[in-house]
Amino acid sequence: MTTHVLGDTAALTGRSLRHITRSPDTIITTAVTPIAIMLLFVFVFGGAIDTGAESYVSYLLPGILLITIASGVAYTSVRLFNDLQGGIVERFQSMPIARASVLWSHVLTSLVANVTAVLIVVAVALLMGFRSGANAFEWLAVAGILILFTLALTWLAVIAGLSANSVDGAGAFAYPLIFLPFVSSAFVPTESMPGPVRAFADNQPVTSIVNAIRNLLAGQAVGSDIWVALGWCAGILVLSYGAAIAIYRRKFA
Repeated sequence: MTTHVLGDTAALTGRSLRHITRSPDTIITTAVTPIAIMLLFVFVFGGAIDTGAESYVSYLLPGILLITIASGVAYTSVRLFNDLQGGIVERFQSMPIARASVLWSHVLTSLVANVTAVLIVVAVALLMGFRSGANAFEWLAVAGILILFTLALTWLAVIAGLSANSVDGAGAFAYPLIFLPFVSSAFVPTESMPGPVRAFADNQPVTSIVNAIRNLLAGQAVGSDIWVALGWCAGILVLSYGAAIAIYRRKFA
């Protein structure tokens, strides 16, 4: 049974990845907006923001990576919505394939596409002066957090793709996710924010994730931030996965 699920998921993931390779502008578009934001903040606003001894591009990069992922998962919901509208998913239901593989193929495609976009953004950041004091273990920890964050947001995207009534609605769910890093420690220290705004920024998931990644990349102690970050990512992942599976089963019961 497990082999059956894995084989079906691999086949459907290959199908989705072929669609991306035929239209690489999806990944390019995902990376362009975060890179433009990074260029704007580093070269226009960066000189006015005090981040101590750390360069502003190094301070900014963790938040830009989260924006990259939030932008990328919107395409997952759109691809799933288009499959639903085109009758592809219903056709799969009539075939002897594992039902879970239909959703997991979109999730794994999202993971590959977002990892590619993140690598592009990191390469540009290196050209802009980003440097890291992280060792191999700390880089692996950063990769793990980003992958977990991608999976969590991708399952949210699956919910949007299954529930939307239009292609615009399928992609629009990502807008609040892209906005969240702007009200966090991603761009400026939260200490500079007014009281109510700071209270929100300090207690929303992006701040703990950004702080954990920033400290890991700098080779510094992460403290409790990493556990809070992992808790947020795991919690969102479990809840969104459960909701997506429930909606999928109800839709094709």
